[in-house]
Amino acid sequence: MRRPRGEPGSRAPRPAERVTYAGPGESCFPSDGPLLCALEQERRSRLPPKPPSPHRPAIYGGQRLEVALSCPRFLQYPRQHLIRSLAEARPEELTPHVMVLLAQHLARHRLREPQLLEAIAHFLVVQEAQLNSKVVQKLVLPFGRLNYMPLEQQFMPCLERILAREAGVAPLATVNILMSLCQLQCLPFRALQFVFSPSFINHINGTPPSLIVRRYLSLLDTAVELELPGYQGPRLPQRQRVPIFPQPLITDRARCKYSHKDMVAEGLRQLLGEENYRQNLTVPPGYCTDFLLCVSSSGAVLPMRTQDPFLPYPPRSCQQDQANFNSTTQDPAQRVVLMLRERWHFCRDGRVLLGSRALRERHLGLMGYQLLPLPFEELESQRGLPQLKSYLRQKLQALGLRWGPEGG
Repeated sequence: MRRPRGEPGSRAPRPAERVTYAGPGESCFPSDGPLLCALEQERRSRLPPKPPSPHRPAIYGGQRLEVALSCPRFLQYPRQHLIRSLAEARPEELTPHVMVLLAQHLARHRLREPQLLEAIAHFLVVQEAQLNSKVVQKLVLPFGRLNYMPLEQQFMPCLERILAREAGVAPLATVNILMSLCQLQCLPFRALQFVFSPSFINHINGTPPSLIVRRYLSLLDTAVELELPGYQGPRLPQRQRVPIFPQPLITDRARCKYSHKDMVAEGLRQLLGEENYRQNLTVPPGYCTDFLLCVSSSGAVLPMRTQDPFLPYPPRSCQQDQANFNSTTQDPAQRVVLMLRERWHFCRDGRVLLGSRALRERHLGLMGYQLLPLPFEELESQRGLPQLKSYLRQKLQALGLRWGPEGG
C-alpha cells in the first residue's frame, strides 16, 4: 500500500531530483516574466509553503517552468487561462522537454487550446533540425488526439522531412507520428510507402513493440483503403494484419461506471427485445461497436440470428452491390450502429470529438454502416428508464425504423 505523506518510514519527495539545469547555449525564460510569475502563484495556491533549503540551488527561468508543469497536482487541475499565457512566449525560447510537457498536458486533459497548439506547431517547425522522431511523436500527439490541424503552413512539410530523415531509426515513433496524421486525414504517401515496405515490416517483426506496430499499421492500411483512393504504393500484407481495436477502448473501460451504455442496453432490451440487437460487437477490420441493428429496406428491425451482422471488408463498389442484389431474392439489410458519445469522447470544450472517436465514426460510415449518434447531453437529460425508452424510440423512428407487431 502507498504510505500517506508524512507517515514514519516514508520517503519524502525531493524536488531537486526533478530539476534539470540549462546547459551552455540553452535559452530560458526571464525569471520575473509574467508566465513564470503566474505559474508560481498557481503552485503556491495549491501546495503548502515549504521552508527554503540552504543546500538547494536557486532555480531560474525555464527550469522553474519545467518544475511547474511537472508538478502532479498542477497536472491534475488544468487551468486554461493560466496555460494560455504560454502562447505569449516565443517558442524559440522553450526547450524540447518543456514543449513535450506542454503537449502531454494538453493531450491528457483534452484541452483544445488553439494558441498553445499553434505555439507547439511553430516550435516544431523552428527546431526541426534539432528534433528526433522520438521527441516529435510526443509533440504531434495532441494534434491528432484533439482533432486539431494547425494553421502553421510548414507543419506538414516539416513532418514529412522528419519522417523521411528518421523513419528507419525509430519504427514505433514513426508509426506513432503517422497515427496522429491519420486522425487528421493528412497521411503522406512517401511515409506510407516506407512503413508498408517489406524491409520495414521485416525489421519490426520479432521486436518488443511488434504487436502494437502491426496494430497501428493495420489501422493505417484501413485508412488507405477507405480514404486514399489515389495511393498506388505497397500495402500491409494480409498475414500481417491484426484487429485494430478488438474491444472497447481503455478510456471506456476505465470510466464504465460513468457510462450510459448499461442504461441504453436495458432500454433497447425492453424496446426491441434482446434478440434484435448486438452489443460490443467487433466488425471487420476491428472496430468495436456500441450497439448494432440489422434493418430491412422497409425499415423493419430484423432478428440478429437471421442476419450476418458484418458488412464486407474491403467495401464492395456500388456496381458490385447492385449485381449481387439482382442475382438474389434476399432483401439486403442495412446495418445501423448506435454510437454513444460520452462526455470524455470530446475535447474539454464538449464540442469537438477526439481524433480517435472521429476516426472510428468516419471509417464505419465509409464501410457502409449507418450511424446513429447518442450525444451525452441528450443522454444525461433523460430521467429514468421510461424517459430513456421514449428518447430511444424517437431516435429510431426518426430513421424510419419499425419493430414489434408494427414491424411485420
